[in-house]
Amino acid sequence: MEQKIHQGRNVKRFREMLNIKQEALAYDLGEDWNQKKISMLEQKDVIEDNLLKQISAVLKIPVEAFQNFDEEQAVNIISNTFGDNGIGYQRNDNPTFNPIDKIVQLYEEKIALYERMLKEKDEMMVRLEKLINK
Repeated sequence: MEQKIHQGRNVKRFREMLNIKQEALAYDLGEDWNQKKISMLEQKDVIEDNLLKQISAVLKIPVEAFQNFDEEQAVNIISNTFGDNGIGYQRNDNPTFNPIDKIVQLYEEKIALYERMLKEKDEMMVRLEKLINK
C-alpha cells in the first residue's frame, strides 16, 4: 500500500495554521537550521522520527498529526458525505467508520488546537506585560 500521507506538507500545513514563519521554526529548532532547510524539509514525504519529535515539541502538535493527517482523505469524507448523492458513504459495502463521526472528530481536534493557541497567546501576553512593567 502506497503512503499517501506527506509528512513535510503536514508540517507546513500545521506551521501555517499556527501562523509561524519558516524562519521562526528554524530559529526554534536550533542554530543549524535556516529558512531554506525548513523549506526543503516541508517537501519531504517522510521525516525522520527524532526530527519529527523536535518539530512536534516546538509546534506543540502531536507527532501523530504529522504522521496521520491526510487532507485528501478529509476532502473525500466531506465530498462523499455532503455531495449530490446525499449520504454517499453508503456506497461503500463495508464502511469501517462513519464519515460524520470522522468530520466531527477533525473539527474537535481543530477546536482543541485553537483553544491551546489562544491559551498560549494569553500566557505570552501576561509574560510580556510583566516584562514591560519591570
